[in-house]
Amino acid sequence: MRIAIIVEGKTEMVFMPVLRRFLEGRLKGAMPKLVLSVYNGRIPKGNKLKRRVVNLLVDNPPADLVIALTDVYTGTVPPEFTDAKAAKTQMREWVGPEPRFSPHAAQHDFEAWLLPFWPRIKELAKHNQNSPAANPETVNHNKPPAYRLIELFDAGKCNHSYVKNRDAQAILRGQDLMVSINEWSELKAFVNTVLTACAGAQAAIP
Repeated sequence: MRIAIIVEGKTEMVFMPVLRRFLEGRLKGAMPKLVLSVYNGRIPKGNKLKRRVVNLLVDNPPADLVIALTDVYTGTVPPEFTDAKAAKTQMREWVGPEPRFSPHAAQHDFEAWLLPFWPRIKELAKHNQNSPAANPETVNHNKPPAYRLIELFDAGKCNHSYVKNRDAQAILRGQDLMVSINEWSELKAFVNTVLTACAGAQAAIP
């Protein structure tokens, strides 16, 4: 199984090694070849996304499945997407009825997946602020998770601001991704797409 994942650059640097380790533990003998299509910035929109998906499906060798992973929060006013469902619907409309394409979204940004590890975040930031929300999916466009981490690191005693490819890696180091999967339905959906494609519906996380 060859799976192409379209991501933005910093997400690839931080999350993909963690994802690979998690999948290796669950897909013994069925681990896919993960091929990353990296964009330094937003992933493509409209016909550009459709062309990228088509190209990945006909590459030599071709992908068996293409996944696009985007943030809901884009910084635009008004927001480009209202929520993860809207982002996935829009990507599906751009690409069309291609069964080998699966759109996914982080609500509202990659840092939402880090919020379940708040004790580790506080330890690194050297600040004792309470977690911003019991459910990561309740965080909204007014202050997306990345902004909350920036504020915490700036207010903490760690003497540096939050930098994704450094501090997110440190937050995730040694952590069980299942903690975030169990709290974050969009992350679970993304992981289950990979598990199901490689090992069938029985491999999906309930």
